[in-house]
Amino acid sequence: MSQFNDREKAFENKFKREKELECKITARRNKLLGLWAAEQLSLDADVAEAYAKEVVVSDFDEPGDDDVLRKVLGDLEGKGLQTSEHLVRKEMDRLMSVARDQVMAEN
Repeated sequence: MSQFNDREKAFENKFKREKELECKITARRNKLLGLWAAEQLSLDADVAEAYAKEVVVSDFDEPGDDDVLRKVLGDLEGKGLQTSEHLVRKEMDRLMSVARDQVMAEN
């Protein structure tokens, strides 16, 4: 029975590590998205970093990516920039790959 408990514990630990890694990757993607949007908004470096943090925090509003999408899309449209949900989602997808590469290189 001990081997079964050990295997179960190992699977639980693996699942926990994978979820933590997934959260890190998503948070990194959101930061990169915030920096991308800040560039579109012509924000200076200090303000861009603060804005990127706001984008990361906006992900805690609800499960999924829609809260982040609404924030960034709303901010871009609010400044009168030509954009679309499709464009922002496309950038989110591209940056997810970049974020995954960055986080995996750090681990």
